[in-house]
Amino acid sequence: MTAQAESGGRGKTLRKLVVVLVLAIGLFYGGKALGWWGSADDGNFKLYGNVEIREVQLGFRVGGRIERLLVDEGDKVNPGQVLAELDTRPLQDKLAQAEARLAGASALASRDINGSRPQQIAEARAALASAEAALVEARRQLDRRQSLVDKGFISRAEVQTAEAGVDAARARVDAARAALSLAQEGVRGEEQAASMANRSAIQAERQAVTTDLADAVIRAAEPGQVLTRAREVGAIVQPGQTVMTLALTQPVRVRAYIAEPDLPKIQPGQAVKVRVDGSDQQWDARIGFISSVAEFTPKTVQTEQLRTDLVYRVRLTVSDPKGQLRQGQPVTVIIPAGRN
Repeated sequence: MTAQAESGGRGKTLRKLVVVLVLAIGLFYGGKALGWWGSADDGNFKLYGNVEIREVQLGFRVGGRIERLLVDEGDKVNPGQVLAELDTRPLQDKLAQAEARLAGASALASRDINGSRPQQIAEARAALASAEAALVEARRQLDRRQSLVDKGFISRAEVQTAEAGVDAARARVDAARAALSLAQEGVRGEEQAASMANRSAIQAERQAVTTDLADAVIRAAEPGQVLTRAREVGAIVQPGQTVMTLALTQPVRVRAYIAEPDLPKIQPGQAVKVRVDGSDQQWDARIGFISSVAEFTPKTVQTEQLRTDLVYRVRLTVSDPKGQLRQGQPVTVIIPAGRN
């Protein structure tokens, strides 16, 4: 009986110790949650804000039919990655037309710049020599007929015909001489300028088509994550129409607010910590911008106490290589004491 009584007493004592230990642990953590025992942030200054929402609506600069969509909602993308493509066959046809016209305009411009070929100049000289020989013969015929008309062997009408032949031969000589001069001098400067301008205009048209071809592809400009796909393959889209929405994930920026009396506690470039609800993890951050204009505290900023005073906006850049922070997520900015 004595042994049983002692054993029962030890069991009761052990149970009491367990109950006391459980109560002590509950009291400790409950009091810590209520702020009775202080917290890990005691002595540190805190700001409240949100992870900035950074989104971009992506679309094609040119219209057409969507041929490929290479990403889906939730996919992470890297800078330069192709996200979507249009059917480029109509643009390829326009490019072929522009290149053909450019080839023709370039040939004309080169012809005008280079001038006449030696064979053309030689041909013009030969034509002038032939015309001059014909003029000499026409004059000889005229002299002969004038001597005959004086003797009464021919009529005056034949002399007039010979005179007309001389005038015609003289005109042909003048035309051949002018043709030789043109062949030697080449195209006028104004005509050369016109052909060059025409070639430049067609080059610009070709470049515009090339630009349209490049804009028929959507590429990611920054790291991000696809939020929505507004269009699907086969859809006809207009220029600028949204095809997908991309959330920009890097760099992560936090927008917080600070009251005017606390402004001396922070400065641009200062290293701080960022924490979110439900986690003890902290992220390294750095203050990048402090607004010089006061504004009312936004309702989205949840603080321990309702603030209606004017505050100043603060932007921070957070180091989050694993992408754990979410856009719009409430955060607490912890500024270590003694570093203001």
